[in-house]
Amino acid sequence: MSKDIVHIFDTTLRDGEQVPGCKLDANQKLVIAERLDNLGVDIIEAGFPISSPGDFDSVTEIAKLVKNATVCGLTRAVKKDIEVAAEALKPAKKPRIHTGIGTSDSHIKHKFNSNRDAIIERAMEAVSYAKSFVEDVEFYAEDAGRTDNEFLARVCEAVIKAGATVLNIPDTTGYCLPEEYGAKMKYLKENVKGIDKAILSCHCHNDLGLATANSIAGVINGARQIECTINGIGERAGNTSLEEVVMILRQHPDLNLDTNINSKLLYSTSQMVSQKMGMPVQPNKAIVGSNAFAHSSGIHQDGVIKNRETYEIIDPEDVGVDESSIVLTARSGRAALAYRAKKVGYELTKLQLDDVYREFLKYADSKKEVVDEDIHKIIVSSNINYESIT
Repeated sequence: MSKDIVHIFDTTLRDGEQVPGCKLDANQKLVIAERLDNLGVDIIEAGFPISSPGDFDSVTEIAKLVKNATVCGLTRAVKKDIEVAAEALKPAKKPRIHTGIGTSDSHIKHKFNSNRDAIIERAMEAVSYAKSFVEDVEFYAEDAGRTDNEFLARVCEAVIKAGATVLNIPDTTGYCLPEEYGAKMKYLKENVKGIDKAILSCHCHNDLGLATANSIAGVINGARQIECTINGIGERAGNTSLEEVVMILRQHPDLNLDTNINSKLLYSTSQMVSQKMGMPVQPNKAIVGSNAFAHSSGIHQDGVIKNRETYEIIDPEDVGVDESSIVLTARSGRAALAYRAKKVGYELTKLQLDDVYREFLKYADSKKEVVDEDIHKIIVSSNINYESIT
């Protein structure tokens, strides 16, 4: 049985770049865009063309460069925005205009000083106008997470009639619980006339740490696009992490969902984006953090050495990491020390290991981590006859 493909919509170059201090120059954007295309991303949101001349030029150059992915430009539900985006996207092989408006009562009242009927009318006008420039039009219902489901369904139905091919249902404030967000997608699938003509998309923020969980709940309930960023960078607490949703779907074949991402490029892509944006990846970050495949507890180390799957559900090589890391600390046991000693050329007998381990603990208590150079010193300090070590 073939798996359903979930499209990966990467917004590292738009939503990700909105993070203070993460501004990229034009060349850096092109390098990242090319890598995203090679990674297998289906849609690259290249920027917000009307926001600045630099962003317009970047979107245009990315549109020229990208060979496989759809290139997308963001707009508000404003004619000038749409015209500028269409112009910037002209060189793209597969252009998409991403337009929309806030749909929650909070946005309607406080942001637009408007009413529900007027918002639907503006949404339809924006989609229809965008459709006059490109075939592929995505509509975002900003703050959909806090939008009443019945009204949201009315909006979706209206913009499908106007020509929308993708419906973005953002949890803009990261408020929803996974069950709630999944139920929202299910409601739209079951209650929007013409929903089969459009793809539902998840765009989740991480204010409560639920962006990845919400996106997975969304696709389980019928969405077939996830909007995400490398390393989960983005406004405030960030966006859905691309590498997390890709590997969750891959590690759960029972969901019958997959992506077109070449997962072996995930780690190197993460490192590239981190370096170019000046945003370090936290060590305990899932999938791509430096500790994601590192083990320092003696019990865990012994298990991994015997069989990697004891404590690792992902083969490091699947995401582009060479191998698991056995980190020697005061919590490490004899198995880990013997493993690391063998890596640097020492095959220890059980009796030798007992002697070396006693000396190792002295080192380990005084250092955060015992490195390869220390192992030689420890063996020398243990007064073991080198001749007896192969």
